[in-house]
Amino acid sequence: MNISVIPTIQEARVEELRRKTVIVIDVLRATSTMLAALASGCRAVIPVETVEQAKELQLPGHLLGGERGCRRIPGFDLGNSPLEYTPSVIGASVLVMTTTNGTRAIRKAEQAGRILAGSLLNARACAGKALALGREIVILCSGTRDIFSLEDGLGAGAIVDELLSAYTGSERQGDHPQVNDFGLAMLHAFRSANGNLEGALLACENGRRLVSLGFREDVAYCSRLNAIEAAPEIADGRLQLFPTLTSL
Repeated sequence: MNISVIPTIQEARVEELRRKTVIVIDVLRATSTMLAALASGCRAVIPVETVEQAKELQLPGHLLGGERGCRRIPGFDLGNSPLEYTPSVIGASVLVMTTTNGTRAIRKAEQAGRILAGSLLNARACAGKALALGREIVILCSGTRDIFSLEDGLGAGAIVDELLSAYTGSERQGDHPQVNDFGLAMLHAFRSANGNLEGALLACENGRRLVSLGFREDVAYCSRLNAIEAAPEIADGRLQLFPTLTSL
């Protein structure tokens, strides 16, 4: 089995994604926020690239969520802070969401065989589901405006670590998984930071920016490893969660 980590959306080629399981990561904050929404009872998340698309797809009972420049989009119900998405707010609604990077990465992965949404929050669940699907695995880091973001790399490294651990601990047949060089670099980066993931996220560029905008608690929330034991998957343009979740 081959495991590849791609640093940014810009570097992802469609032919690299076809017939594979693609795990899209935007640790700060899109995929972490989607997980929070689904864990709080949201029926589905519809990720779109533009504000106009979000407004066009909104139906009665749907909520609009998202950000531009880390701030809530004017006229939207919610922003991109996972702490906003409580059960009392999101209920059993459908969320139409657009963010600067994460939703664009999900749309870029549309040619994949299967698409999962991952973060530090659900690294183990993503690894388990990806292995169960039995396809080659690509981990796509969203980055920030086509520039690599360290927090996404750490999320990718966490998933690679879980994939290797799960594979080694099983009775699987065949060759040991082969990880590309960037994936190996992120694996070592994650293992180095694993004792203080919150500190690592606070030190990275996007973490510092969020703190300056008043979102320090978002960074702390997104740094929690394996806090959610489920891996959402895109089907027919909707991201949904089916397994039981751990307590938030």
